[in-house]
Amino acid sequence: MDITEMIKIFLRGLLMGTSDIMPGISGGTIALITGIYDKLIKSISNIKLLFIKPLLKGDINGFKQQLFEEVDFEFFIPLGLGIALAILLMARIINYLLANYAAFTYSFFGGLILASIYVLYKQLDAFNIKAILTTLIFALLAYIFVGLNPMQTAHSLPILFISGFIAICAMLLPGISGSSLLLLLGQYEYMINALHKISIIEIIVFILGAGIGFMAMSRIIKYMLENHKQLTVATLIGIMLGSMRIPLQHIITAPTGSLPVCLILGIIAMAIVIMVETKFNYELI
Repeated sequence: MDITEMIKIFLRGLLMGTSDIMPGISGGTIALITGIYDKLIKSISNIKLLFIKPLLKGDINGFKQQLFEEVDFEFFIPLGLGIALAILLMARIINYLLANYAAFTYSFFGGLILASIYVLYKQLDAFNIKAILTTLIFALLAYIFVGLNPMQTAHSLPILFISGFIAICAMLLPGISGSSLLLLLGQYEYMINALHKISIIEIIVFILGAGIGFMAMSRIIKYMLENHKQLTVATLIGIMLGSMRIPLQHIITAPTGSLPVCLILGIIAMAIVIMVETKFNYELI
């Protein structure tokens, strides 16, 4: 992989990290839009941790060989750096935009989601009764879920570990926001503050939970796409439709005079996705 390709992956990581800290938007959606969703799922599910065995035996050469066979460092390093940098640097900016320009911000991301639904729709061989029912059921479930009130929970290390596990599972699914799950679990503001203060222990525990969730969910998604692709795609479309509740709630409460701007931003976002999708023109597994 040349340096240009690694820079492109890094930039996608920046976009994913930015969306991951924004409630209502999924990093999986951005991965889908930019054409790396399939590679992301396959690369994660390829990590089987078999490199631990030679390491425990003191076989350093065997450890290195197995590690490089399982882990695609050329992909994960630029992507991970982009995500991490965006989360560290964009937390304040996103909070500012949501506090002062919520309708405009959500209009843009709402346009991204709608266009992503179109991208997924093209993956269906046929939009039959089974696909329609699946889409409607999961759209309703997602709509109800994103409207739930936040829970009152503690911020102990085990809770942070579980929160990281759950949130990262959501981030891998287009349409489900990991940040929205953290809000529901009552951990969003706490983890944002932990990032601001660089609270090492809390961050490490959260990342450990996220890492395990990352590997587990990637295998489930890979299996579903390989063996039940049409049902999975219909499910994802439904989830993304239902997740539109959050952007729409912010848009409809905006001052009447700002609605044309919201519409324009949404159209611009949709146009960007269509152009990107046309360039990559890929299929899920």
